[in-house]
Amino acid sequence: MTLKESWLLPEGIDELMPEEATQLERMHRLLVDRMQSWGYHLVVPPLIEYLDSLLTGTAKTLDLQTFKLIDQLSGRLLGVRADMTPQVARIAAHRLRNNAEILRLCYIGSVLHTLPASQASSRNPIQLGAEIYGHAGPESDMESIQLMVELLEISGATGSISLDIGHVGIYRGLADYAELDQEQEQAIFSAMQRKALPEILNLLSGYAITETARSMLAALSELNGDVSVLDKAKQILHDAPDSVLNALDTLVVLAEMAKQRLPGIQLNFDLAELRGYHYHTGVVFAAYQSNSAQAIALGGRYDDIGQDFGHAQPATGFSLDLKKLVTRFPKPTEKRQTISTVWSMDPQQLEWVTNLREQGNIVVFELPGSKTPSEKKLIQQDGRWQVVETGTNTRG
Repeated sequence: MTLKESWLLPEGIDELMPEEATQLERMHRLLVDRMQSWGYHLVVPPLIEYLDSLLTGTAKTLDLQTFKLIDQLSGRLLGVRADMTPQVARIAAHRLRNNAEILRLCYIGSVLHTLPASQASSRNPIQLGAEIYGHAGPESDMESIQLMVELLEISGATGSISLDIGHVGIYRGLADYAELDQEQEQAIFSAMQRKALPEILNLLSGYAITETARSMLAALSELNGDVSVLDKAKQILHDAPDSVLNALDTLVVLAEMAKQRLPGIQLNFDLAELRGYHYHTGVVFAAYQSNSAQAIALGGRYDDIGQDFGHAQPATGFSLDLKKLVTRFPKPTEKRQTISTVWSMDPQQLEWVTNLREQGNIVVFELPGSKTPSEKKLIQQDGRWQVVETGTNTRG
């Protein structure tokens, strides 16, 4: 690498400059404080783990997104985390399993992806999330959705927030009912993600399944819209197995809860929303802004996540990338003052500097041979230290 190229970062890897980094830290503090006010306990998982632990169970879907390396101490394969959710699930199942019947955990930290999730995505997001373990009902799903929305509003998400809500159990139940094999299920799944109805119909026409199963699967791609789509779905899917009808009932309950708890949020129910299909087991949800087609937060239910750690339990939660939100976070209305002062060993000056910093000011020592622009200056005058105006405008 030449000197000209030595400053370049790998493609998809980014860094934050002082202003954005300061905003990130302010947002970080506010969001963690808010999660803790809801009863969530902060945990800090390690950046790397043994690969077989990191990719346990449903987390195997993260294999292609995980950087791998050899541990020089043990010779075992390590992975750099691509998602903190499986790590927190391990902590909940193994380290904190006896702490409480219902366990709420939150986390924040950097993750690393081998490939960007989308064209404009960073490969080193800063992930924040919250999880509830030990409860299988729609109440915990609603709590996750409500907390997610609250954090997005604190983060300064501009434009109206809308929610897409689905349930992977609907497609899974219909696929089982139609007795699709793994290849057929994956083919319909792929077409369903693209809402490609002609392709879905063409695929279904070639499968040896009942007409009832065929019509219900075909209808699924068009069952999306406001809460009224749930009534329509009950009519179309009335012959579906109990697992599908129970999933629909869960969405109806969530719609009623959201009406009371999130009255200003637009809800969209998409019964073909299968994001995280091989990972999630129930309700899935995503938050969007009116001015963007990309989700700004994702979540859902992933029951039995701790099974491979010896403690299967229901779980639900969400995560978001703070880097996507940092530019939207409101800047402080009050600017901190910058006060400069000459380099000195006078103990009275040091006492003044300490007091000024404790009051929220920025105090910068002018190192020998240099000057620091500032609004005010701490100087020694008439035998005592005092702060005087300099007439210089700087940003704090």
